[in-house]
Parts: sequence; structure tokens; C-alpha cells
Amino acid sequence: MTIPRIMVVDDDAELRQMLVQFLQQQGVIALPAARESDIARHLEAGRIDLILLDVMLGDENGVEICARLRRDHAVPIIMISALSADPDRMAGYEVGADDYIAKPFNLDLLLARIRAVLSRARRTASLVHRRRKERFHFAGWTFDAKLDEVTSPKGYQVALSRRETALLQAFLANPHIPLTRAEIAAALDVTGDSDTGSEAQGRAIDVLVGRLRAKIEADPKAPEMLRTERGVGYVLATDVTVAEA
Repeated sequence: MTIPRIMVVDDDAELRQMLVQFLQQQGVIALPAARESDIARHLEAGRIDLILLDVMLGDENGVEICARLRRDHAVPIIMISALSADPDRMAGYEVGADDYIAKPFNLDLLLARIRAVLSRARRTASLVHRRRKERFHFAGWTFDAKLDEVTSPKGYQVALSRRETALLQAFLANPHIPLTRAEIAAALDVTGDSDTGSEAQGRAIDVLVGRLRAKIEADPKAPEMLRTERGVGYVLATDVTVAEA
């Protein structure tokens, strides 16, 4: 089972360290961040499964940061704030926060909320970009998420099955990030049980990746985009740009 990687974003060094230590004691990889530049650095460095984001970050505003994150990332976000009034909560939800918890909070309650959001994210394809209005450009190809249409560099459309489309979306949401077969299976819910890590599930992912390669790679036997990451799984080894469809 993949160990969750959670980013703790708070400008209060003492609280940030306390939360990091608590999460590490729960078997979670916890990454500290104090400002938006730290968030960007962690996101560029590797997979992030959830962000705990404080609303008040000194000169920076957590709600505005959440809105910017939602433009390019599908990572679940739990807002944390001393502001607990309904309008404050709604401001967080309106920019795409998955949950909102008010300070002071019980650590066990926070952990329960984190687990609930992670579980919900796995069941709703957390690796797939949530917004459905973007156009993705990669290696000369275009994927229109609004229409579920894939267009080759030569301008012709390529028909993908529902699962092939979901697989492509998972890769497009995570360029240059190696994804395990279990993570891909969770995004696609291949078996109907995203917690299953069977050999059959792994083979199903391998077959699906092979089918997608056959449709978008110039040479499926020597793929340049959907590469095998030895000992991990697969990685989309090309840059991806996103624009409104």
C-alpha cells in the first residue's frame, strides 16, 4: 500500500512542526511548508497526496493559494483556519478545498478528516485532474478533457476507450511523476476495489498501458512518452501544458 505524502503548510513554525511529527507518528510522510514557494517546490519534487493549508500565512492568503493550486493540480486540500464562520468556510469550498477544519482542533479529529478525504479521493480518481474543461498539450498531441477527444500531431482524432481515457488523464495530471500500478489502479478503480494489490490487477494495468501506447506512441515497443519506470510502474516522460478548452 502506498504511504500517503502530506504537505503541512503553516507559517507558525511550532504548530507546523507539531503537525509534521504527529503525522509521521501515524505512518505518514509529512512535508513542511511555510509559504507558496515551498508548496511549489514540494509539488515539483514528487507526488503529494494531500495538502493541509492554513488560511493565514503571514503576507500570503491560503484561500488565494488554494484557488491557484486548483488551476493546475488535483491534489486534495484541507483548509485550516482560526476563522470558523460560515462565510469563511464557504470561501474555502468555493475555491476548491475538499474540507475545512477550524482551530483549535483535536488531532484525532484532524486525522479522521484526513483519512476521509484521502479515501474519498482514491474512490474518485484522485490522480485524475478534477476540472473537466481543460485542453492538455503534450508532445504535439492534444487532449480535450471537456469533449474527451484526443488529437494527434498530424491533426487526426484517435478513439480511446473510457479506461484508456481515464489512464491518459491520470498521466496528464502527473507528468514526469512515476506512478505505481496500485496508484493507477486506484485512479481507474480497475477492480472495483482500489485497495486490492493483486497480480491480476497489475497485469490489467500493464495491458491497459500497452493499449494506450499502441494508440499514441510512434513505436509502442520503444515508447518515448509512456515509459516503464523500473521497480515503480510507469511515467509520462514529456512536458504537459494546460489551457482552458
